[in-house]
Amino acid sequence: MTNAHDAGARPGRALLLLPVQAALVAALGLLFTGPLTDHWPLSAEDDVNRFLAAHRAPSATALTDWLSLAADTQSVIGLTLLCVLALLLVPRAPRWWEAGFLAVSVAAQSAIFLLVTILVNRDRPDVPRLDGAPPTSSFPSGHVGASVALYGGLAVLAVRHLRGFWRNLVVGLLLLVPLAVAFSRLYRGMHHPTDVVVGLLNGFCTLLVVGSALLPNVRKDEADPEPAVPGTRRAVVVRHPHACGDEDTARVRSVLRHHGYAEQRWTDTTPEDPSGGLAPHLTGVEADPVDLVVVCGGDGTVRACADVVTGTGIPLAIVPCGTGNLLARNLGLPAEPVAALREALSGRTAGLDVGRVRGDGLEPTRFAVMAGAGFDAAMVRDASPRLKEHLGWAAYVLSAARHLRDPRMRLSIRLDGGAPLERRARMVVIGNVGSLQGGLPLLPEARPDSGRLEVVLLDPRGVTGWLAAAGYLVSRGPGGRAPRPSGARERTAAHGALEYFGAARVDLRFARPQPREVDGDVLPAGTRLTAEIEPGALRVCLPAPARTGTPVVGGQDGQDKEEEKDGTEVEEHGNRDARTAAQ
Repeated sequence: MTNAHDAGARPGRALLLLPVQAALVAALGLLFTGPLTDHWPLSAEDDVNRFLAAHRAPSATALTDWLSLAADTQSVIGLTLLCVLALLLVPRAPRWWEAGFLAVSVAAQSAIFLLVTILVNRDRPDVPRLDGAPPTSSFPSGHVGASVALYGGLAVLAVRHLRGFWRNLVVGLLLLVPLAVAFSRLYRGMHHPTDVVVGLLNGFCTLLVVGSALLPNVRKDEADPEPAVPGTRRAVVVRHPHACGDEDTARVRSVLRHHGYAEQRWTDTTPEDPSGGLAPHLTGVEADPVDLVVVCGGDGTVRACADVVTGTGIPLAIVPCGTGNLLARNLGLPAEPVAALREALSGRTAGLDVGRVRGDGLEPTRFAVMAGAGFDAAMVRDASPRLKEHLGWAAYVLSAARHLRDPRMRLSIRLDGGAPLERRARMVVIGNVGSLQGGLPLLPEARPDSGRLEVVLLDPRGVTGWLAAAGYLVSRGPGGRAPRPSGARERTAAHGALEYFGAARVDLRFARPQPREVDGDVLPAGTRLTAEIEPGALRVCLPAPARTGTPVVGGQDGQDKEEEKDGTEVEEHGNRDARTAAQ
């Protein structure tokens, strides 16, 4: 292991590479303007600039103008300051090392650029230029180097803190910016091709040097956040081997040790046993007492483990490593896996409800998030595993597009043993929590400590119905209008595209076998699905609300919601039944 002296010395040694980098860039410039000037590929560079100048178009000119603006000195300095301030003002956890990484990267790249332009004097391309030529040399491109340092640096930070689809999307867009800026500088006649290539290399090498100097300290701080708590508490850790890699595994071990869990038993999930053989560790004849169960995986792994842990009184800690991580998101846990574990272990435990489902061809099982049938189950069933691995939850969106025109299903729904209600719908979802990806409130009244399940029927008619349903949900997502508790047992919204119910027991009967799913796990198709609530049966480690601002599970905040008079459509059974009969 690295001791404190080595950790403190490493940044100084790594940053000594920056003068070497400056010398190498300057040497390249002197070669380009000296003995290599008339040799290929330098001899062909003017042809590239003349070709681009001859094929300019108004739309491309306007686009490259914006790209050059995004990478000029004032923009880069302003955006860097804003990003650094944002990193330093992160609630509860100012990211000093990451802010320093971004600031030093931009500053070091700029310093190398200015030094090289003093030593290397290269004229700009001999074509009509769309920007005023600054007094500095054409070599290397300062715009390109600055864009790599800033936007590439942000991409590095995104890799560290985002997961799944959002990480791929954000990182991809950020890395496209320097490439687009490089093209814009060529298109606008401001640089030779080798100028922008060396600008890209200058920015990339700066990130590599500064990152190796500063970012390892971030990982050390994250892995060793506080002095170890003495103790011999026992934890069983269930790990999904593909979702939780070796790096996260090592950090989870360290966090558990620092919270007093000296004895750790690790077990991996398998396709045949998604709980990783957890039951014998808890209930075997020779099993030692267990103080904590930690689940490193997605909603499917959490569900399988919760099914075993429910009713034992043993707390469950969630390390969200999966595609959706909906339970963790609804409970206010951080998206970063190890940060979620650290906050959960530093917070409190609370009793949460779980749902228990059964049906034809199904073994009774529990769920912590949602169970459903119809459109959503077909979407989960047909999502490509390969796309889920690369795109995260966006793979479900692509799968959903294939099922938009699936026929509606006929079903009856019975609430708490009441009279059956006949309906047609494209999907039915029974939820213990209510929000989907991005905070989209599919079941706005669902709470994991309410003692009841919430149900939604989705039945949009045509394109306008889908748009109405989507608009209604988006308008009540983050930044939109708050959901309005109706106080009624049933209500409709989005002009009838959505119908909501609430009950402790929900019995569903389908006219034909329908695809079914539980917490993202596909179940065999069938004609029946029954769900019942088990109030407070699962103890879960949650962040402290005073620090995280998460909902107080088990508290009074759910009773403090005020009704919002926003014109939401609330209809009685008879209106819906009459409309259905008329159709």
